Amino acid sequence: MTGVDVDASLGGQIGGRTAAALEAAFGMRTVYDLVSHYPRRYVDPAGVSDLGTLRVGEEITVLAEVISSTVVETKKKSTSPRSRTRTPTRTDVVIGDGTGLLKLVFFNQPWRAGQCRPGRRGLFEGTVSAFGKQHQLTHPRLIMLPDDPQDPDYAESVELFTDRLVPIYSATAKMPSWKIGRVIRDLLKDMRSSADLDDRFDPLPVEVREREGLMRLSDAWQAIHLPVDLEQAEKARQRLRFDEAFCLQVVLAQRREKWRSVTATPRRRRESGLLQAFDDRLFGSGTSMSLTGAQQRVGEEIFADLAAGHPMHRLLQGDVGSGKTLVALRAMLSVVDTGAQAALLAPTEVLAQQHAATLHRLLGPLGQGGTLGAVEGATSVSLITGSQGSRARRDALQALAQGSAGIVVGTHALLEESVTFADLGLVVIDEQHRFGVEQRAVLARPLADGSRPHVLVMTATPIPRTVAMTVFGDLDVSVLDEAPPGRQPVATYVVAPREKPAFLARAWERIREEVAAGRKAFVVCPRIGDHSEQGPDDDAAALIGEESEMSSVLDVVVDLRERLLPDLRIGMLHGRMPPEAKEQVMSDFVADHADPRALDVVVSTTVIEVGVDVPQASVMVIMDAERFGVSQLHQLRGRVGRGDVASLCLLVTRAAPGSPGRERLEAVAATTDGFELAKLDLQVRREGDVLGSVQSGQHSSLRLLQVVRDEQIVLAARDAATAVVAQDSDLSRHRSLRSAVARVLDSEQADYLEKG
Repeated sequence: MTGVDVDASLGGQIGGRTAAALEAAFGMRTVYDLVSHYPRRYVDPAGVSDLGTLRVGEEITVLAEVISSTVVETKKKSTSPRSRTRTPTRTDVVIGDGTGLLKLVFFNQPWRAGQCRPGRRGLFEGTVSAFGKQHQLTHPRLIMLPDDPQDPDYAESVELFTDRLVPIYSATAKMPSWKIGRVIRDLLKDMRSSADLDDRFDPLPVEVREREGLMRLSDAWQAIHLPVDLEQAEKARQRLRFDEAFCLQVVLAQRREKWRSVTATPRRRRESGLLQAFDDRLFGSGTSMSLTGAQQRVGEEIFADLAAGHPMHRLLQGDVGSGKTLVALRAMLSVVDTGAQAALLAPTEVLAQQHAATLHRLLGPLGQGGTLGAVEGATSVSLITGSQGSRARRDALQALAQGSAGIVVGTHALLEESVTFADLGLVVIDEQHRFGVEQRAVLARPLADGSRPHVLVMTATPIPRTVAMTVFGDLDVSVLDEAPPGRQPVATYVVAPREKPAFLARAWERIREEVAAGRKAFVVCPRIGDHSEQGPDDDAAALIGEESEMSSVLDVVVDLRERLLPDLRIGMLHGRMPPEAKEQVMSDFVADHADPRALDVVVSTTVIEVGVDVPQASVMVIMDAERFGVSQLHQLRGRVGRGDVASLCLLVTRAAPGSPGRERLEAVAATTDGFELAKLDLQVRREGDVLGSVQSGQHSSLRLLQVVRDEQIVLAARDAATAVVAQDSDLSRHRSLRSAVARVLDSEQADYLEKG
């Protein structure tokens, strides 16, 4: 067979039955899907151990035959409610290779006896331990060869394990690694006979491949699946990593080109106007505030974008407390100065209300347009949320449509068809990752004259440079890397009550001391505690283990009110409360202590994770902190230390010393650098989670590339992709690259690549 098409259906190349099995197991449909199912690792036959020379503690790989397999019942019965009807078992398997014997032990996996029947051969991996005088492996990794030596596949599968580096693939019981390897090897033989394979399917232009010193595509596929040695396999991986980075960067470069071809009304900064009056109010003589160098630099980048004839498409990222809201407000005021309007879109009502309150506070009389106390040239700030009363909503919509409201803050309610603007000039999207693709695109849709508004998206989650270039590569990126003057440090400590019970008692005492000094406290819990279905502000990824073991808002509130802090005023906040109730809690929390309705402590879920700004809050206690992710802990911690006093964050945990959860908490306690913590977050999460493809990964276009580890590859690929797209934006002269890009766009990665 010649002329293999990598986009052809698998069934026509390898047979319908095998193709169906691969699709069922891995979602594979095309030849490309199969050849890009790369080995996870390799086993070197020369490194396979002899059973007669084993040492305790040694990591081994052995090729051996099953001698016996036995299932025995263990005496101790499980106390787990899920296991009360199940008899605990131990499966003992003895294997041999002619030089010695080795015992394999599996607990509560009686089906292993059927898998490891006497006479079967397999590859077994694990760490050697000893029980008495006998060497053993507990729960080893294993790959079994076909059952019957007369099976036509038997000799071939044995050969796979004995004459070269053995590629080990992600596999299933019905489609084991050796069978995948055999199918791929046969397919590669057919592809080798296709002389023009590289000309037809290699996405890398020849000049890029030669400049980067990379092997041809057909050679890379051969070398990664059938390598002569590990060095050759790594060279193939380098080539294929570059492919992944390059194709993604081409997609992003095309989006940048497309965005630049769209028209927008230039919004040039006025020398005198609302922005100048605002700057004079906050930073003029007699005031103590000033912009940081980073805020000034980023502000100039944004003003330059706003003055252009194509829409701004910029990501503003900065660590907790770096002053993103102030930068965004100055951008909005410069647009209002041109007679246009600005919209700030927030993901939750609590955050939208906080933003509106913050803008009113910063603007003062400059934001009271249309009222008796307004100064000349003042604008007004409207708020639109889903829970508004009909009259307030009607007034806000009318102000937007007539143009009397220069700035509007809102939630998803801003995306409804009933919301119209007189002249929308700038859209600011806060915590943009909380909005879907379609939602983000609604406000940035073309205006009546065919132009588009300028767009600024913000995130308080620090993003390593190469992740930003990959996930947000179609946006220009600005980084606020300085903390404003006066920003107070937040001392962070891990509190482990199981080891030192007195430390938790001291945590409640610290809250009492802070409140006595006129300050406020947050207590954060991983769940609400009403035993109903999980709500939107429960962190699904963090809910590990039995729910009853986790602290809940409802339980902790009762405990604080009745036993631990009965002399303080305790409130609660969570995502299932009515919007007006949440607003009242926040209002009472920021109220002065003399106010009879004022709250001293708010017990909350992660609904306060971003945007909540309470300068009086100086202490936070996070219960069951190991249940939260690294970045989430950093964001929560950022809700304190926003005033003029040093603040405290206590991470209460039941995680054992040395456990992964405990180590994450120690890392958070050791630094307040969000960018360092973001890198740590990448190490403990799957890369696909960070890139937005939290699906099965069946169609993911990133299989080898790790954007933090492979920074130099991403940088080189970005430069190469930008140059190619600048010369051939629709890739009409690069047909194979265009096909590869189509595969990326057809993958589940396309969702996070779409930014409107």
